[in-house]
Amino acid sequence: MGLNRYGPALSGPMSSGPAGGAAAAGADSKPAEKTVFDIKLEKFDAAAKIKIIKEVRSFTDLGLKEAKDLVEKVPAVLKKGLTKEEATAIAEKLKELGATVVLE
Repeated sequence: MGLNRYGPALSGPMSSGPAGGAAAAGADSKPAEKTVFDIKLEKFDAAAKIKIIKEVRSFTDLGLKEAKDLVEKVPAVLKKGLTKEEATAIAEKLKELGATVVLE
């Protein structure tokens, strides 16, 4: 009757097929490298609080009160959407002042 040209009839779960091959190919691919970073202040030395507030004001457009409030509510994200070079430069400055900074 010519039904063989359509392939065998499949019923039940398939052990191999396009879905299994796609999952294996997806597991081998590397995740994309991160290009945008956020600077998060985890904690800071209490003696260096004023210096850290001044540094936060230098790379943000915040006033004194806003910068002080931001630093005091640790952990807080200080700035978002920076390139790796900008973020590492700012993080190094803050670490020199006695802050613990994380790039996210």
